[in-house]
Amino acid sequence: MTDESGAERAEHIWVADRIESGIAVLVRDDDAETKNVPVPLLPAGTREGTVLRVPEDQGRPAWSHAVVDDEMRLERLREAEEVLRRLRGRDPGGDVVL
Repeated sequence: MTDESGAERAEHIWVADRIESGIAVLVRDDDAETKNVPVPLLPAGTREGTVLRVPEDQGRPAWSHAVVDDEMRLERLREAEEVLRRLRGRDPGGDVVL
């Protein structure tokens, strides 16, 4: 992402893990850092599972400039469904014997 001067701006991917009492609990992809952010500071329609591209401003997340990335969210859902499909294929079924 670039700023108004054309310089590259750092950007991170954050995912809305949950929303509780108007506060979104966001998890950063890079290192699983979490932040509690008031929902009104985020793009309209942000809900659990929303993937956000968030630029940094002076080393801090610029929540007001966050952009929803639906394409990345859908890709992640497809990947998760594929993993579940493979795991189900390995399940022999029946009772567990200990």
